[in-house]
Amino acid sequence: MAPPAAAAAEGQVQRGQQQGGGGGFGQSITGIIRIAVFWYFASKFFSPKKPSDPTQLSTNLFQKAEPLDMWLYLSEREKFNEFSSERELVWHETNIPYALWGPESTRSLSMKYYPSEALKHNGSLYAHVFFARSGYPPDPSDPEYQPLAVFGKTHSIVTHLPKSKAGKKRSLLGDSKDSDEKEPLIEVVDDTQGDSEDNGPVEWVSYWKPNITINLVDDFTGYPHNAVPPNVAPYLNLEPSTGNYFPTIFFNEFWLLRDKMIAINETVKELALNLEVGPISMTKWQLFLQIDQSFQIHRSYGSMLEGEADELKRVFLEGNPYLLGITMVVSLLHSVFDFLAFKNDIQFWNKNKSMEGLSAKSVIVSFICQLIVFLYLLDNETSWMILASSGIGCCIEFWKIGKAMHIEIDRTGRIPMLRFRDRESYAGNKTKEYDDMAMKYLSYVLFFLVACSSVYSLKYERHKSWYSWILSSLTSCVYMFGFIMMCPQLFINYKLKSVAHLPWRQMTYKFLNTIIDDLFAFVIKMPVLHRLSVFRDDVIFLIYVYQRWKYPVDKKRVNEFGFSGDDEVTEGAVDTAVKEEEKKTN
Repeated sequence: MAPPAAAAAEGQVQRGQQQGGGGGFGQSITGIIRIAVFWYFASKFFSPKKPSDPTQLSTNLFQKAEPLDMWLYLSEREKFNEFSSERELVWHETNIPYALWGPESTRSLSMKYYPSEALKHNGSLYAHVFFARSGYPPDPSDPEYQPLAVFGKTHSIVTHLPKSKAGKKRSLLGDSKDSDEKEPLIEVVDDTQGDSEDNGPVEWVSYWKPNITINLVDDFTGYPHNAVPPNVAPYLNLEPSTGNYFPTIFFNEFWLLRDKMIAINETVKELALNLEVGPISMTKWQLFLQIDQSFQIHRSYGSMLEGEADELKRVFLEGNPYLLGITMVVSLLHSVFDFLAFKNDIQFWNKNKSMEGLSAKSVIVSFICQLIVFLYLLDNETSWMILASSGIGCCIEFWKIGKAMHIEIDRTGRIPMLRFRDRESYAGNKTKEYDDMAMKYLSYVLFFLVACSSVYSLKYERHKSWYSWILSSLTSCVYMFGFIMMCPQLFINYKLKSVAHLPWRQMTYKFLNTIIDDLFAFVIKMPVLHRLSVFRDDVIFLIYVYQRWKYPVDKKRVNEFGFSGDDEVTEGAVDTAVKEEEKKTN
């Protein structure tokens, strides 16, 4: 039995579309595990070593629980020196205990900001925060200013993201209504490739960050001079004259999701801004940095697309912690079962010597479905990691055709052509007749569904080209109706009144993976129709289980290794007789 077309293709489609399905989530969970391992070894090998001479350590210039005053200015200039401007000073706090955990060290403020005309037209806005020992001013021109008592940092609260390119997708029928269709607010565009002639220059749009969290890192570690750990060195604010460091200011945007940002345009009159200041532990700060760095590495290697990091953070923000832990464990089991199913599928077809009772047409259709998914992913510029996985799947499906049929090269014409010929074990019995009968009637249903889906997509959806429309329509049909290709094997089993020829071990692992997919259907947000479609493979497998109970094993029928039960009994009897003869001789 060929693996179900939907089971082979649907996972790739979900990962290719990147809509928060189980595939992308599983990759993200794997990334988190790698982060945890990396963090463990980093803490072991890159932790600061205390030298014998304590005078050569860089230490914090401030003491724990030392009271601090804070000033926060909002300015459109990146370099700030207008400390006397009351209009730009939006927040001032006094007597904030440094690195002291408690309600007195956490302050917050909610306000409204009225953008200028320059900001509405892709301008910039910066938050300039300054901390000083209580009683000392942040202005260098003030007579009471002390350089060792003041530290600060600048951070942009407006980010510029590329807008989706107009005209990249269009209605192939030229419907004018599609021109009014709204584009998504944020779409990441690879601007390193330059402006294309077809799409024109990239248009950048300003987005407002509604939440600004200012954390002071609770760090009093003594770092050796010229040997600061690499995970801390880029963020350490050293004072040149003493060699010691100021407290680290961390603008925490780890939980700021992109869909929470607000697009700035001429119609915006006011913007909400929530400000918060408080301490953060050294471990938590480093964990946030390592996770963000891991996300960047995954994106650069092509194993994670833009937006997947936000989806993973959303699971942690909105999900139940117990359910999240169960999901992580189950996702690991999903990978194990997927590997075992793949291993047993290869072993089955490698050792299979007879096609009696197996659907050869399902093998061909499975290869066609996998090829359609591969071309679809290639057309949509999917990451190379997913593309390579789909390509390997295509090669394996084609190899299985060689096991199910005879593949010959016809050199009679000018161009050598591949010819497929049925195996004798398949064509010489009722299997081929039943397979043709089942595929004939199912193809009528499938072609009708493909035609309806393609016409709907052509009329109501937008595509880059006619080629993209064909691939998108075929892929959608593989995704929605591919499970119909699993039915011919059910029909053959019904006609032959036997299931002894099926690779039950491989099917069991696939069924366990299907159960895990059912769990993901409840954990991850998805449309109701898609959630219902997850359970279709369960129905097919339950029918297989019913057939296994209904049709007992026939000892005369060959199994997946090309042997029958009678052969095994005969071989066992011969071996027993040989052993008894040897005993008599001795």
